[in-house]
Amino acid sequence: MKPDTKTRRRIEALRREIDEHNYRYYVLDAPVISDARYDRLLRELQDIEAQYPELVTPQSPTQRVGAAPAKEFGEVRHKLPMTSMDNAFDETEAREWDERVRKGLNTDIAVYYTAEPKFDGASVSLRYEDGLLVQAGTRGDGATGEDVTVNVRTIRTVPLRLHGKGWPKVLEVRGEIVIPKKDFERLNAEQLKQGGKVFANPRNAAAGSLRQLDPRVTAGRPLSFFPWGFGEVADGSLPESYSAAVDKLRDWGFRVTDLIHKVKGVDGCLAYYRDIAAKRERVPFEIDGVVYKVDDLAARDRLGYTARAPRWAIAHKFPAQEETTVVEDILASVGRTGVITPVAVLKPVHVSGVTVTHATLHNQDELERKDVRIGDRVIVRRAGDVIPEVVGVIKEKRPRSARSWQMPKKCPECGSEVVREEGEAAHRCIGGLYCPAQRMGALLHFASRRAMDIEGLGDKLVEQLVAQGLVKTVADLYRLDLGKLAALERMGDKSAQNVIGQIEKSKTATLPRLLHALGIPQVGEATALALARHFGDLDPIMDADTETLQAVPNIGPTMAEEIHSFFRQKHNREVIAKLVARGVHWPKLVRAPKASGVNGKTFVLTGTLASLTRDQAKERLQALGATVAGSVSKKTDYVVVGDDPGSKAAKARELGVTILNEKQFLKLLGG
Repeated sequence: MKPDTKTRRRIEALRREIDEHNYRYYVLDAPVISDARYDRLLRELQDIEAQYPELVTPQSPTQRVGAAPAKEFGEVRHKLPMTSMDNAFDETEAREWDERVRKGLNTDIAVYYTAEPKFDGASVSLRYEDGLLVQAGTRGDGATGEDVTVNVRTIRTVPLRLHGKGWPKVLEVRGEIVIPKKDFERLNAEQLKQGGKVFANPRNAAAGSLRQLDPRVTAGRPLSFFPWGFGEVADGSLPESYSAAVDKLRDWGFRVTDLIHKVKGVDGCLAYYRDIAAKRERVPFEIDGVVYKVDDLAARDRLGYTARAPRWAIAHKFPAQEETTVVEDILASVGRTGVITPVAVLKPVHVSGVTVTHATLHNQDELERKDVRIGDRVIVRRAGDVIPEVVGVIKEKRPRSARSWQMPKKCPECGSEVVREEGEAAHRCIGGLYCPAQRMGALLHFASRRAMDIEGLGDKLVEQLVAQGLVKTVADLYRLDLGKLAALERMGDKSAQNVIGQIEKSKTATLPRLLHALGIPQVGEATALALARHFGDLDPIMDADTETLQAVPNIGPTMAEEIHSFFRQKHNREVIAKLVARGVHWPKLVRAPKASGVNGKTFVLTGTLASLTRDQAKERLQALGATVAGSVSKKTDYVVVGDDPGSKAAKARELGVTILNEKQFLKLLGG
């Protein structure tokens, strides 16, 4: 059957679209569609060409890999084509490939394969002559790539000289340049801080880093190289199997993933696939599937290649983690700590086995950087149990009706003021003691050890208290009913009585602990202590204006505004009034006299003291105007040594810092 005009038009349209996406992906490092969408386009083109072989041309995307090299780099011609791989998207396709392999090898018995993760990065070929790295080239179009030798030399996991012995005179090692997930997060944070380009994913970051014209930029990026195969091998030979060759690569100085396994038959392949899929999120690098390869290198030669891919290998892809959909709305979501996150409401889309309807936009800056608008078509990414995120906007498909979104000035949950800390990306609701969205976080922080220290009031209990409506603010803790508390899951009379006892005990507080427990933005233990020592009581702090607050050491304009805004909220004042009415009290704090031998000094505590805990010693020192540090330096005035001291005591002796035993320390404190 000959192809009709409609089929011819479709095949040309597919080629043009795939060529455009290849250009955006390989040359511009700026893809505008998801991997899943690209795979579907290529599969549709392959199916049509399989049905109508007469329509196949040398220029078809199915006959080549990637796009032409950028003009800024020199060319590298691959003596052996650097082909791509065919894909399997389910178990049936993997079994069909295994059948083709066994048929090609004329055998009915199970074939041994190597199975390894499919790293999602940038492919390169490294050429070694006489054991020295002489050239590195990108995949390019499969026949010609870009010369990135200078940049690759900066990657620490690429040996400049092969180790050991026994390598061929000419050896081309092919593999993937990748960036670890944690390093990618740090890289993006640094890029954002410096106002630079933020990468959509580790793959784009690796490709962009590899193609820097300034190798110093590449050197500053956290790149790693993992080998996955060979190109030209001359004047020498490799072992008979790929698994044995991998061991040689380790001997020759390459970092090889420990996740490469030799498996028997397609059942072994599929078991490996399921194992790696289950631990995918724990793998430190991005992977988008696994690769099966015939282990016997001679058998590979007999199987050979198609026009674009080896017959002896296939990539078994994981379910798509990226898809495209439409932003139907953007909402402000208030988190447990009061941070307000813009969340995209999406037209439902199936991503990685789950229907996704919402995706995070992180913060206002990120939303503006990506220029996400209501009505946009966007790329959505989901990884494991992590909340989906909007990776980027397909601006070519932006409708005229698309509209921008701004952070609300009032909290959508409680109506309190929304503020943004200077120099920070986050917007925050400052109704922390009242806001329903912050209820869990506020209660847990209030009860924490360094705040009001209410033992037994942990996550599970607080969750039940909130769910049952027994506690709405921290003040409600002080009117809990013993009977209702005992009726909760995993409680009982004795446990309930213990919790009530701890709550009652916490009524006798200190002003610094109470200030810290209130959860005022930017007010940690040190700032709470500074406020308490400066003002002596809570009322003057609540009534202070920003100028008065800035008179406190280490409190600048931004922090002063945060504190002032917190106490300006009517809801927060009402909760504090209820705390006092229900018995929470504290002694006024008198500022330490300037003549104190402790005031202004820096102390380090090590070992166990008999008469007081480490926290008690720290609080007494801070109350007298001292600073308590965590490590010993030349600026340390005293090191207090108890039983079983650590290395800090030795460091103090080395630096000549004054060492105090417990008796001397208590005398200095005044008894």
